[in-house]
Amino acid sequence: MLILFDQGTPVPLRTFLADHMVKTAAEQGWSTLGNGSLLDAAEAAGFELLVTTDKNLPHQQRLHTRKIALVVIGNAQWPVLKLQVQLVVDAINSAKPGSYVVIEIPIS
Repeated sequence: MLILFDQGTPVPLRTFLADHMVKTAAEQGWSTLGNGSLLDAAEAAGFELLVTTDKNLPHQQRLHTRKIALVVIGNAQWPVLKLQVQLVVDAINSAKPGSYVVIEIPIS
């Protein structure tokens, strides 16, 4: 699966997604794009899933019209996230086109 990491998504998560191709918004030159433009650019470039930390994105965009899946990480602090990284990996691996899921990572 071709996955895009939005700004704020911890890049070390990439190592847990070896079966996928992962690129960041910065690598794509999309760091300054707003949410709607980012989703448009990602879909046009063939990305199948966006991983973001923006909890408001599902409320700001009409996701039901999108082909791209969305996984929202509720806590992007890597020391906390890495303890529960399998939750994110499982959500990514089970994502379907147009779906979105919010992963709340409890602070231990």
